[in-house]
Amino acid sequence: MVPRRRFLRGSLALASLGLLSGCANLPLGPQRQARLPRIGYLSPTGAQDRADGFRQGLADHGYVEGRNIVVEWRDPEGQLDRLPGLAAELVGLPVDVLVASGASTIRPLKAATATIPIVMAMSFAPVEAGFVASLARPGGNITGLTHISRELIGKRLELFKAAVPGLSRVGVLWSPDNTDRAVEFELAEEAARALGLEVRSLEVRDHGALEAAFERASAEPVDGLFLLDSAELTVGNPTRVGALALRHRLPMSSGQRRPLEAGGLLVYGANIRSLNRRAAGYVDRILKGADPAEMPVERPATFDLVINLKTARELGLTIAPSLLQQATEVIQ
Repeated sequence: MVPRRRFLRGSLALASLGLLSGCANLPLGPQRQARLPRIGYLSPTGAQDRADGFRQGLADHGYVEGRNIVVEWRDPEGQLDRLPGLAAELVGLPVDVLVASGASTIRPLKAATATIPIVMAMSFAPVEAGFVASLARPGGNITGLTHISRELIGKRLELFKAAVPGLSRVGVLWSPDNTDRAVEFELAEEAARALGLEVRSLEVRDHGALEAAFERASAEPVDGLFLLDSAELTVGNPTRVGALALRHRLPMSSGQRRPLEAGGLLVYGANIRSLNRRAAGYVDRILKGADPAEMPVERPATFDLVINLKTARELGLTIAPSLLQQATEVIQ
C-alpha cells in the first residue's frame, strides 16, 4: 500500500496541476492598451481642405486616425475670441503635439504651453512675431511652416495688374487690428508704387464693417480690391468678401481660395492643403523623438495661381492668354 502521506502529496500535486491548467483557459481581465499618440489640431476655421491635407499627411506616414493615432479637432466656429479657451482645452487633455492650422492660432497655443511641441501648418512671419528665434533654428517648442505671404505681395499685385487692364487705383482691404496685416499694408503700398499704382486704404475691423468698406471702394472709386487675408475678415463667413466684390462689380485679388470662389477674380499664394499635409511630417518626426527647437521652419513648396473666368465674364474682363497659361487652375 502506498503510504498515506505519499498518497496525499501526490493527490495535491495533481489537483494543483489541474487548477493551473484550468486557469490557462479562463478569460483574462481587461488588458491595458498601449496609449495612442494624441494630437491637438486648432484651426481658425473649419475649412475642409486644411483638415483633409493634414489627414493625408498622416496617412503618408502610416497613421490612421482612431487606429494608431488620435486627433482632437477644434475650431472656434466663427468666434475668434474662443481661440484662447480652445488652446487651453487642448493643452489640458493633454496632447503630445499641437498643430496650429492658421496664423491666428499660433499665439493662443504659445500662451497656453511652453513645453508641448507646436507645429505651425502656416505662419506669416514667425521670426518677426517672436514665435521662433530663427527659421534655421527655432530654439523653443515651436516649429513648422511659413507661407511667406509678405514676400508674395509684389507678385500678387503684378499678376492682378496683368489681369485687370487699366488698373491704376487699388483699394487694399485689411484689418488694422491685426499686426501682421499692418506690416503687409506697408509692403503693399511699396509694391504698388513700384508698379505705378495708387493705393486706397480700406480698413475693416470686423464683419459688420465690410459693407461700409465696399461702399467706400465704390465711391472713391477704385479699379480693383487687394485683400490682405486675415481671420478678422473671413472667419465665420469666408465667402462674403467675394460675394460683396462681385455685387459691387469690383475685381478682387486674394491670397486664399474661398473668397475667390464666391466672386473674387484671382488668387495667388501658397497651397494651403499642401502646407497642412507637410505639417503631419513634423508631427511624425516629433513623435519619434525629434526636438522642435532644432527643426528648421520650412517654406512652401507649391503655389497656386487660380483665375475665376466666371467672375471675369460677369465683370466684362478679358484675361490675357499668357496669364491663363500660368494658372494652376481656371474656374469656368
